[in-house]
Amino acid sequence: MLPLGENPEDREPIPNAVGAIESILRKPRRVMYQLRQPRSGRLIFSMILVAIVCSLIYGVVVGTFSMGDQLWAAPVKIAGGLLFATLICLPSLYIFTCLSGSHARLVEICGLVAGLLMVMTILLIGFAPVAWLFSQSTESVVWMGALHLAFWLIATFFGLRFVETGFSHSKARSHAGLNVWIIIFMLVAVQLTTALRPIVGKAPTFLPTEKKFFVTYWGENLKSPPAPAHN
Repeated sequence: MLPLGENPEDREPIPNAVGAIESILRKPRRVMYQLRQPRSGRLIFSMILVAIVCSLIYGVVVGTFSMGDQLWAAPVKIAGGLLFATLICLPSLYIFTCLSGSHARLVEICGLVAGLLMVMTILLIGFAPVAWLFSQSTESVVWMGALHLAFWLIATFFGLRFVETGFSHSKARSHAGLNVWIIIFMLVAVQLTTALRPIVGKAPTFLPTEKKFFVTYWGENLKSPPAPAHN
Protein backbone atom coordinates (compact mmCIF):
# COMPACT_ATOMS: atom_id res chain seq x y z
CA MET A 1 0.00 0.00 0.00
CA LEU A 2 1.45 3.34 -1.07
CA PRO A 3 2.02 5.58 2.00
CA LEU A 4 -0.10 8.71 2.22
CA GLY A 5 1.58 11.78 0.76
CA GLU A 6 3.78 10.01 -1.77
CA ASN A 7 1.20 10.62 -4.47
CA PRO A 8 1.23 14.34 -5.43
CA GLU A 9 -2.58 14.31 -5.61
CA ASP A 10 -2.73 13.48 -1.89
CA ARG A 11 -1.02 16.77 -1.02
CA GLU A 12 -3.47 18.98 -2.90
CA PRO A 13 -5.40 21.12 -0.37
CA ILE A 14 -9.15 20.65 -0.08
CA PRO A 15 -10.60 24.17 -0.37
CA ASN A 16 -14.21 23.76 0.80
CA ALA A 17 -17.13 21.42 1.50
CA VAL A 18 -17.72 20.76 -2.19
CA GLY A 19 -14.08 19.79 -2.56
CA ALA A 20 -14.41 17.49 0.44
CA ILE A 21 -17.37 15.71 -1.18
CA GLU A 22 -15.54 15.22 -4.47
CA SER A 23 -12.36 14.08 -2.72
CA ILE A 24 -13.98 11.53 -0.42
CA LEU A 25 -15.84 9.99 -3.36
CA ARG A 26 -13.04 10.05 -5.94
CA LYS A 27 -9.79 10.33 -3.95
CA PRO A 28 -10.33 9.27 -0.31
CA ARG A 29 -6.53 9.08 0.20
CA ARG A 30 -6.44 12.83 -0.29
CA VAL A 31 -8.85 13.29 2.61
CA MET A 32 -6.88 10.88 4.81
CA TYR A 33 -3.65 12.75 4.11
CA GLN A 34 -5.19 16.15 4.83
CA LEU A 35 -6.52 14.84 8.15
CA ARG A 36 -2.91 14.33 9.23
CA GLN A 37 -1.95 17.93 8.56
CA PRO A 38 -1.76 20.55 11.36
CA ARG A 39 -4.89 22.48 10.33
CA SER A 40 -7.32 19.65 9.68
CA GLY A 41 -10.08 21.08 11.88
CA ARG A 42 -11.57 23.05 8.99
CA LEU A 43 -11.85 19.92 6.87
CA ILE A 44 -13.46 17.99 9.72
CA PHE A 45 -15.97 20.79 10.24
CA SER A 46 -16.81 20.80 6.52
CA MET A 47 -17.40 17.05 6.52
CA ILE A 48 -19.66 17.23 9.56
CA LEU A 49 -21.58 20.12 8.02
CA VAL A 50 -22.12 18.17 4.80
CA ALA A 51 -23.26 15.15 6.81
CA ILE A 52 -25.79 17.22 8.76
CA VAL A 53 -27.22 18.87 5.63
CA CYS A 54 -27.47 15.57 3.74
CA SER A 55 -29.09 13.75 6.68
CA LEU A 56 -31.64 16.55 7.08
CA ILE A 57 -32.53 16.36 3.38
CA TYR A 58 -32.88 12.60 3.53
CA GLY A 59 -34.95 12.99 6.68
CA VAL A 60 -37.42 15.19 4.81
CA VAL A 61 -37.77 12.44 2.21
CA VAL A 62 -38.44 9.94 5.02
CA GLY A 63 -41.01 12.34 6.47
CA THR A 64 -42.95 12.54 3.19
CA PHE A 65 -44.21 9.02 3.87
CA SER A 66 -46.35 10.13 6.83
CA MET A 67 -46.34 13.91 6.19
CA GLY A 68 -47.50 16.26 8.96
CA ASP A 69 -45.11 16.60 11.89
CA GLN A 70 -42.82 13.94 10.44
CA LEU A 71 -41.61 16.42 7.84
CA TRP A 72 -39.57 18.08 10.60
CA ALA A 73 -39.41 15.30 13.21
CA ALA A 74 -37.81 12.70 10.92
CA PRO A 75 -34.95 15.00 9.77
CA VAL A 76 -34.21 16.02 13.37
CA LYS A 77 -34.18 12.41 14.56
CA ILE A 78 -32.03 11.13 11.70
CA ALA A 79 -29.44 13.91 11.88
CA GLY A 80 -29.39 13.92 15.67
CA GLY A 81 -29.28 10.14 15.88
CA LEU A 82 -26.31 9.83 13.53
CA LEU A 83 -24.35 12.52 15.37
CA PHE A 84 -25.19 11.03 18.76
CA ALA A 85 -24.23 7.50 17.69
CA THR A 86 -20.82 8.58 16.44
CA LEU A 87 -20.22 10.84 19.44
CA ILE A 88 -20.82 8.14 22.04
CA CYS A 89 -18.80 5.60 20.01
CA LEU A 90 -15.85 7.93 19.43
CA PRO A 91 -14.08 7.28 22.80
CA SER A 92 -14.12 3.52 22.30
CA LEU A 93 -12.73 3.90 18.77
CA TYR A 94 -9.85 6.01 20.07
CA ILE A 95 -9.09 3.47 22.82
CA PHE A 96 -9.13 0.55 20.37
CA THR A 97 -6.91 2.55 18.04
CA CYS A 98 -4.34 3.11 20.78
CA LEU A 99 -4.44 -0.55 21.85
CA SER A 100 -3.81 -1.62 18.26
CA GLY A 101 -0.52 0.28 18.21
CA SER A 102 -1.77 2.89 15.76
CA HIS A 103 0.01 6.25 15.53
CA ALA A 104 -3.21 8.13 14.75
CA ARG A 105 -3.95 11.20 16.87
CA LEU A 106 -7.37 11.95 18.32
CA VAL A 107 -8.03 14.61 15.67
CA GLU A 108 -7.36 12.02 12.95
CA ILE A 109 -9.82 9.62 14.55
CA CYS A 110 -12.40 12.42 14.67
CA GLY A 111 -11.72 13.03 11.00
CA LEU A 112 -12.26 9.39 10.11
CA VAL A 113 -15.58 9.40 11.98
CA ALA A 114 -16.58 12.62 10.21
CA GLY A 115 -15.68 10.95 6.92
CA LEU A 116 -17.79 7.95 7.89
CA LEU A 117 -20.78 10.22 8.43
CA MET A 118 -20.23 12.12 5.21
CA VAL A 119 -19.94 9.01 3.04
CA MET A 120 -23.05 7.52 4.66
CA THR A 121 -25.20 10.60 4.21
CA ILE A 122 -24.05 11.32 0.66
CA LEU A 123 -25.06 7.80 -0.31
CA LEU A 124 -28.40 8.27 1.44
CA ILE A 125 -28.98 11.35 -0.71
CA GLY A 126 -28.33 9.14 -3.73
CA PHE A 127 -31.01 6.73 -2.48
CA ALA A 128 -33.46 9.53 -1.66
CA PRO A 129 -35.32 9.58 -5.04
CA VAL A 130 -35.93 5.83 -4.80
CA ALA A 131 -37.09 6.17 -1.19
CA TRP A 132 -39.47 8.98 -2.15
CA LEU A 133 -40.96 6.94 -4.99
CA PHE A 134 -41.75 4.01 -2.71
CA SER A 135 -43.04 6.31 0.02
CA GLN A 136 -45.68 7.57 -2.42
CA SER A 137 -46.53 4.05 -3.60
CA THR A 138 -47.21 2.15 -0.37
CA GLU A 139 -48.81 2.68 3.03
CA SER A 140 -46.91 -0.13 4.78
CA VAL A 141 -44.78 1.26 7.60
CA VAL A 142 -42.96 -2.06 7.95
CA TRP A 143 -42.02 -2.16 4.28
CA MET A 144 -40.78 1.43 4.27
CA GLY A 145 -38.87 0.85 7.48
CA ALA A 146 -37.16 -2.19 5.95
CA LEU A 147 -36.31 -0.22 2.80
CA HIS A 148 -34.74 2.65 4.75
CA LEU A 149 -32.86 0.15 6.90
CA ALA A 150 -31.46 -1.52 3.78
CA PHE A 151 -30.33 1.84 2.40
CA TRP A 152 -28.72 2.68 5.75
CA LEU A 153 -26.86 -0.66 5.85
CA ILE A 154 -25.47 -0.13 2.36
CA ALA A 155 -24.41 3.44 3.18
CA THR A 156 -22.83 2.31 6.45
CA PHE A 157 -20.88 -0.43 4.68
CA PHE A 158 -19.20 2.08 2.37
CA GLY A 159 -18.67 4.55 5.20
CA LEU A 160 -16.92 1.90 7.29
CA ARG A 161 -14.72 1.04 4.31
CA PHE A 162 -13.38 4.59 4.50
CA VAL A 163 -12.65 4.17 8.22
CA GLU A 164 -10.95 0.81 7.64
CA THR A 165 -8.75 2.24 4.89
CA GLY A 166 -7.74 5.17 7.07
CA PHE A 167 -7.05 2.77 9.92
CA SER A 168 -4.77 0.72 7.66
CA HIS A 169 -2.66 3.82 6.98
CA SER A 170 -2.17 4.47 10.71
CA LYS A 171 0.38 1.63 11.12
CA ALA A 172 -1.91 -0.39 13.40
CA ARG A 173 -0.61 -3.84 14.28
CA SER A 174 -4.07 -5.43 14.37
CA HIS A 175 -7.59 -4.69 13.14
CA ALA A 176 -9.25 -6.70 15.90
CA GLY A 177 -10.11 -3.61 17.91
CA LEU A 178 -11.58 -1.86 14.88
CA ASN A 179 -13.71 -4.91 14.07
CA VAL A 180 -15.08 -4.92 17.62
CA TRP A 181 -15.82 -1.19 17.34
CA ILE A 182 -17.72 -1.70 14.09
CA ILE A 183 -20.01 -4.17 15.84
CA ILE A 184 -20.53 -1.71 18.70
CA PHE A 185 -21.29 1.13 16.31
CA MET A 186 -23.81 -0.92 14.36
CA LEU A 187 -25.60 -2.02 17.55
CA VAL A 188 -25.74 1.54 18.87
CA ALA A 189 -27.10 2.86 15.57
CA VAL A 190 -29.86 0.28 15.22
CA GLN A 191 -30.85 0.70 18.87
CA LEU A 192 -31.23 4.43 18.25
CA THR A 193 -33.74 3.68 15.49
CA THR A 194 -35.91 2.21 18.25
CA ALA A 195 -35.06 4.77 20.93
CA LEU A 196 -36.04 7.61 18.56
CA ARG A 197 -39.13 5.90 17.13
CA PRO A 198 -41.18 6.59 15.17
CA ILE A 199 -38.98 7.75 12.32
CA VAL A 200 -41.14 6.45 9.49
CA GLY A 201 -44.67 6.25 10.92
CA LYS A 202 -46.65 8.51 13.25
CA ALA A 203 -47.06 8.66 17.03
CA PRO A 204 -48.78 11.01 19.50
CA THR A 205 -45.42 11.95 21.09
CA PHE A 206 -42.10 13.05 19.64
CA LEU A 207 -40.22 10.31 21.51
CA PRO A 208 -41.52 6.98 22.86
CA THR A 209 -42.58 6.67 26.47
CA GLU A 210 -41.66 2.96 26.67
CA LYS A 211 -38.14 1.52 26.55
CA LYS A 212 -37.59 -1.37 24.15
CA PHE A 213 -34.72 -3.36 22.69
CA PHE A 214 -34.60 -3.08 18.91
CA VAL A 215 -35.02 -6.83 18.37
CA THR A 216 -38.21 -6.81 20.44
CA TYR A 217 -39.56 -3.76 18.66
CA TRP A 218 -38.83 -5.12 15.19
CA GLY A 219 -40.41 -8.46 16.11
CA GLU A 220 -43.58 -6.74 17.28
CA ASN A 221 -43.85 -4.77 14.05
CA LEU A 222 -43.38 -7.86 11.91
CA LYS A 223 -46.15 -9.69 13.79
CA SER A 224 -48.60 -6.77 13.84
CA PRO A 225 -50.96 -6.13 10.89
CA PRO A 226 -49.90 -3.36 8.53
CA ALA A 227 -51.15 0.10 9.50
CA PRO A 228 -51.71 2.97 7.07
CA ALA A 229 -49.30 5.86 7.28
CA HIS A 230 -51.89 8.59 6.80
CA ASN A 231 -54.74 9.47 9.11
